[in-house]
Amino acid sequence: MSGIALIGTDGGKRRFYFEQAAAEAGIPVVFLDWKDVPDIDYGEESGRKRFEEKLRILLQTENLQRFMVKIDAPEWESSRLCDLGSLTDRYEEQLRRLFDLPAGGFLNRPSEIAQVLDKRGCKARLARCGVPVTHMYEEHFACGEELLDFLREHRITQVFVKPVKGSGAAGVTALRFSPGNGRIALYTCAALKDSVLYNTKRMYRLEDRKAEVFLNSLLKLDCVVERWHGKAAFEGYCYDLRVIVQGGRIDYILPRLSKGPITNLHLNNHAMAFMDLQLETGTVERIEEVCLKASSCYPGLQSIGMDVLLEKGSLKPRIIEMNAQGDLLHRDVYGENRIYKRQVAIMKELLETVGMK
Repeated sequence: MSGIALIGTDGGKRRFYFEQAAAEAGIPVVFLDWKDVPDIDYGEESGRKRFEEKLRILLQTENLQRFMVKIDAPEWESSRLCDLGSLTDRYEEQLRRLFDLPAGGFLNRPSEIAQVLDKRGCKARLARCGVPVTHMYEEHFACGEELLDFLREHRITQVFVKPVKGSGAAGVTALRFSPGNGRIALYTCAALKDSVLYNTKRMYRLEDRKAEVFLNSLLKLDCVVERWHGKAAFEGYCYDLRVIVQGGRIDYILPRLSKGPITNLHLNNHAMAFMDLQLETGTVERIEEVCLKASSCYPGLQSIGMDVLLEKGSLKPRIIEMNAQGDLLHRDVYGENRIYKRQVAIMKELLETVGMK
């Protein structure tokens, strides 16, 4: 019998709705929690042996001879931005331990999941392949003064500053700067407390001295600085798109609308149906073309979530970021559960192909 091994976090929506989709398709699923996946802390082979033994027992329980693996993201253990690097490094190490897992294949290869975690490397790869992306400056800035001097010299008035590692808008900061009088204002969902930056679920606006202090703390992390492209608007809201590409086709497009510059939905922004934007056919075709070209840069990822900006005026699509595990959309799972059903169908087809060899 064939089935799926799901590696993730127990008790979450990702597991519940994926297993629901698999059950509807008649595909058995065995679940392994991230806490059982060996990482660098084990320092020896005992962790790997324990993990492989647990997997073997689960497979025997379901009588699975062939299986594919889906890897969900773990839950971060800290909301401190200074921990983003070490937490991501630990996750990458766990992914490396899965490279040679004796499976029939992965929905998303762990090696390419790890590559996409690096915002700088991912965007550089897309740009080399000719994919239109939001512009990333090559310069490195160690403090706020260096960044502001650069903006002043090049007469740049607004940028985004982002930690290289992290997701969910953690540390993402929209910065406005007036080169003439030196005034600055920034928008972020990070909060500075006792000289430590924390990720939160609310937006803050800081000006001048408070903004400078915040910026200095943020740039102590490894950050990228990107051009702030003007976003398309709909009924007074600016918006971008979360696009889900799976198995070489677009399965879902979700507009994310906001009154501010950061559109992540957990920040009290809202979503709408893509068709309600009433975009022209040519624009939709350009979105599809750009997203499929971006997905082709990572052939080992059968499911990718992309954040896509449509430029104000021209509606030219640009990739903001890519996420190899950006597949949980509440609007979908509370409705048709289309994304996870499609993942199950892809894995089922791949298992059948392996079984015929």
